This record gives sequence, C-alpha cells and structure tokens, in this order.
Amino acid sequence: MVYLVEHFYSIQGEGKYVGTPSLFFRFGGCNMKCEGFACSERSASGVDVLGCDTVYAVNKEHFSHTWAAVTSAGELLNVLDLYELPGAVDIVLTGGEPLIYANDAIFIEFLEALNEKGHRVTFETNGSLNVNFEQYSIYRECTFALSVKLSNSNEPFGKRVRGDVIYNIASNAKDTFFKFSIDAESINLALDEEISEIIIHAPKTTVYCMPLGGSKEEVERNSEPLIEYCKVKGYNFSDRLHIRIWDENKGV
Repeated sequence: MVYLVEHFYSIQGEGKYVGTPSLFFRFGGCNMKCEGFACSERSASGVDVLGCDTVYAVNKEHFSHTWAAVTSAGELLNVLDLYELPGAVDIVLTGGEPLIYANDAIFIEFLEALNEKGHRVTFETNGSLNVNFEQYSIYRECTFALSVKLSNSNEPFGKRVRGDVIYNIASNAKDTFFKFSIDAESINLALDEEISEIIIHAPKTTVYCMPLGGSKEEVERNSEPLIEYCKVKGYNFSDRLHIRIWDENKGV
C-alpha cells in the first residue's frame, strides 16, 4: 500500500535544481523520526508532535487523516492532470521517505510512466534504504538527492549512515548529490569528521549544505554561519527558497 500525503506544483527550493518548476508528490511514512530537528506540528487532536519539518508525513499515528491510500499507479498519474503543466516538468518524490515504497508494484509502474512521459524524476531521500537497480532498471533513470542525516537529527549513526546504500545509489543512478541540513550550533561539533565519513562512500558526488529550519526565521538565523562554513570547506550553499518565501506554509 502506498500513502500520498499531498501534492503541489511549485519551484524546487533546495539543492542542485533550486528554482526549477517542479511537481511534488509527498508520500507518507519514514524509517526515521529525526526528533533532534525539533520541529513541532500540532495534530488534529491537539498533540504537539516533534520531528522534522514534515513530521505530518512521518507520524501516521497522529496525522493519518491526511494520508490517502493509493491503490493504483493511475491514481498518482491522474494528479498531473490537475495542474496546467508547461510540458514535462520535474517530478520530485519526497516524504517522509519515498524509498520505503521502492519495491512496490504501484510505485514502479508510476516511475516507468513518468519516465516515458519525459519527466526528470528526483528522489529526496535520507539515503539509508537500498534500491535494487538490477531488478528495477527504472531507478537508473532517476536523480537522487541524498539528504543523509547528521548527528543533529538524534538518530544513531549506524541507522542514518549506510555506506553500502550510498555507494550503490551513487554508482547506479542517473545523477546524485548530497544535501545536508545544518544549524549554526552544529558547525563546530565535529561536523567535518562526520560529513567526511559520509561522502567518502561517494567522493565524486557534489555536496550541498542547507540551513536547518522549518520557518523563515530559523533558516535566516542559520544561513550566514553556514555560508561561512561552505566558503571554508568548498561546499555548495543551498538555500531553502520555499521556506524563505512562504515561511511555514504547506503545499509550496
């Protein structure tokens, strides 16, 4: 079963393709909680749930009313007809963690149809779940934004950093890039060593660092220190354009 939380047509706000018109599909479910990011979302029952800035797509217990069960690839493809798209725009699959559905027949059929229509498909993934490129060759046509979680997520290292998975994706996908979420307080907390331990598994993959935050205020507070860090290390600074423009609004 595939769960879709929301879809919207906007611009890519992060990473390599920032500013590119993109149709987003946000899928429900994740193999991590990332409570260290300390973003809070209030559920319909009045409970404040802690996690990442899309905790509503992670925590099914409190947000299941927003999760729609998808029973066919056609349901997902019909979403494209809801928008006036100027041709084969980028399709971004995010979550939660979209790769929890990597072996689902509905998901595979959806990806194959998008590729046939000429769309560039980008996965926004935490890079901890493996992909079977041999069995499902469609993944070789996809782009992967590897948002591998750092210690500021409060997830254990062995769970969030899977060198074999990173290597497999970087070696087989059409395009990959790293995308790290970093707050000002974490810059001096052995961050260099941690990032080095991650990117060693795909040393030719471009690195983007983006300011941690679920609100415009948080993003702006973390941006300048992170820019200075990127200048020193030679990494690319990635804005979080959607948050800077629309703040905490969803569907943008």
